[in-house]
Formats: sequence, C-alpha cells, structure tokens
Amino acid sequence: MERIFSGGTVRSADVVVIGAGQAGLSAAFHLVRRGFLPAPAAEQPAEELAAAAGPGLTYAVLDAEDGPGGAWRHRWKTLLMATVNGISDLPGIPQPDVDPSEPSSAFLSRYFAAYEQQAGLAVERPVKVLAVEREDADPAGRLKITTSDGGWTARAVINATGTWTRPFWPIYPGQFTFTGRQLHVADYVSAEEFRGLHVIVVGGGISAVGLLDEISKITSTSWFTRREPEWREGFDRQAGHDAVALVEERVRQGLPPQSVVAATGLIWTPALRAAAARGVLERRPMFTSIEPGGVRLADGGFLAADVILWATGFRAELEHLAPLHLRGPGGGIAMEGTRVAAEPRVHLVGYGPSSSTIGANRSGRAAVTEILTLLAAPAAVPDPR
Repeated sequence: MERIFSGGTVRSADVVVIGAGQAGLSAAFHLVRRGFLPAPAAEQPAEELAAAAGPGLTYAVLDAEDGPGGAWRHRWKTLLMATVNGISDLPGIPQPDVDPSEPSSAFLSRYFAAYEQQAGLAVERPVKVLAVEREDADPAGRLKITTSDGGWTARAVINATGTWTRPFWPIYPGQFTFTGRQLHVADYVSAEEFRGLHVIVVGGGISAVGLLDEISKITSTSWFTRREPEWREGFDRQAGHDAVALVEERVRQGLPPQSVVAATGLIWTPALRAAAARGVLERRPMFTSIEPGGVRLADGGFLAADVILWATGFRAELEHLAPLHLRGPGGGIAMEGTRVAAEPRVHLVGYGPSSSTIGANRSGRAAVTEILTLLAAPAAVPDPR
C-alpha cells in the first residue's frame, strides 16, 4: 500500500476526495455507503498497511480548511440562517433544528462537524492539494497527488474544491488609482465598517443584492451591474430544471460554467421588496472607468465614492489540476455528468450544474456510482437506496 516517489513515502487510496464542503462530504458518504474503507494511516508500519486495508476499496478525504464547514466557515457573521439562500440537508443525516437568528457560518460548521462524526467519514485536515498528475502514460494507471502534507496515489479523484478561494475581480481602467477601499465579497465582514462612507456595490447576484440591502441600512449606497437583473416572483421545479440544463450544456461543450444562480435570476423576498421600497435597488449601468475619488459614469458624469465592493462572483478552484491539462479550446473543461470527458479518473462535483447544495449532493452520489464502474470493484456492495 506504499509507493515511493523521489525517495519519499507516498500513501495510497483507491479514491481521494479533495475538499470537504457539501459536495465532498456527499461523495465521501456515498463511498462509505458502497463499502469503501478509510485509507491506512501514514504512521502504520509498512507490514501492517496491506492487512489494514484488507480486500476492500479505500478512500481518503483531504481538506485544506482548519476545521469542518467548507466555505461556510468564512461567510460574514451577518449572513443568518434566516437570510441564507436555501441549504439542503447532507445525505443520510438531516440538519438539526435551525435558529433563524444564528449566523450560517456557525450553524453549518457545527452541522458539518457532527455529520463527519456521525457518518464516520475519514477527513484529513488541514491538507492542501498542490497538484494532481498522471503517474505514467497508462490511461488506467494511477494519479499522483502532491499535498502540503506528503504525497498520495489514487486510482480516481473526486474534486470538490468549490469556488470560495477564487474570487473574481473584474478589471476596469483606472482601478489601481482609486484612493478609497476596494474589497471582494470574500473579504466582507460587516456593514458597520462602512458607516459614514458612500459604498458602490458591483454585481447582479444574490450576494450583491443581499449586501446592498444590509449596507444601505448603515450608509449610502449605489448599485452597478452590467445587465439589468431578471427578477422572479418565485422558483418552481421547471425553472430549476431549465437553469441546470443551460449550465449542463455549457460544460458539455467545454465552456466555462455559468453559475446555476446566474441562470435562475433573482427571486423577490420580503427583505428585497423592502429594500426596493427604500430605493436601494435602483440599478445603474456599469461605470466606464475608476478614478481616484470615484467612478466615471456611462453618461459621462462622475460619482464620488469611498468604497467599491465587488460582488462579482467566484471561479472554480482547479489550479491543482493544471498538470492534467483538462481545459479545452473553449476555456472550460468538457464534462460528461460529473466525469471529465478526457480523463475518466477525475470527477468534478459541486462544479457547474452541481454548484447548488442540492446539486452537490446528487453529484457526489453520481460520481461514486461511475467510479465503481471504472474500478470494476467486485468487493463493493450495491447502493442500498
């Protein structure tokens, strides 16, 4: 069960899951449910490794965070369970009773921690995956995984690294001349730090309008988007199906995925209706440039500002997969379900059409089902659903 690369001991598993957010935990749950066992610990004597693994398949979950919760650990404290965009239960174990006034970061970190323990999931942290590459030219060979805590090899990888660590910053003329403060949603802490300042919020998604509402209760704001957002009165099953289908088609063609939320539009909530009544949701077309004291408007006018908050979304964290050369001419990774079309040993969950919490759960199960076929594993048990 050990392999040697460049003189160092490398641990081995049949499947390595990278990331322990919603999608990663879902994949780990379904691996355990289908008979996978935790990979032997690194400190076990070499003669015990094979015996510890036994005849069954093995897995490991490598998570870069210091504790459970995934990206939820970093959400701003004012994002409460009452206002967070719907969170699905993890598979097999429902959420405990929710206090609507509790910060989502605290509640979901606690829920994920309890889930890992109750489901018996083998999560190793903090372990940051630095690179995944092919061990050799054999298309059925193993994948080499370099991490901050040593090396691994695996027969398959389920990547569930999400997007939080890759905030997207658009580039505008004069951006670096601005003398005020610029920050991304990923850096947001509290509206209170902006009291008395004029804040520009850029972006047309849920985070943008939610923070616009929150900040506008403390100080003055202006809202800029590239396009007029599409508002919906509600969200039914057909609308959800259509939105996911649009994103699926993009990733099937190898194009960078559009988020499911971007495809669904914005849904009116009581809080947002109240914000609209206060005049907060008066959208302006994007400014043409940034100047030291503010922004140059599309009509040529000037708007003074102290803060620019970029609520401009995130990109998938996939840099560690670069050695595999998975991206195609379209700039994205061509997918067939959760599987990378050009590399069946690699599955992406919580990516593209599975970036919602419901989609993350489903993609975890789908990836495990396909990987079992890939491994042709007679020791694995049927899915007992």
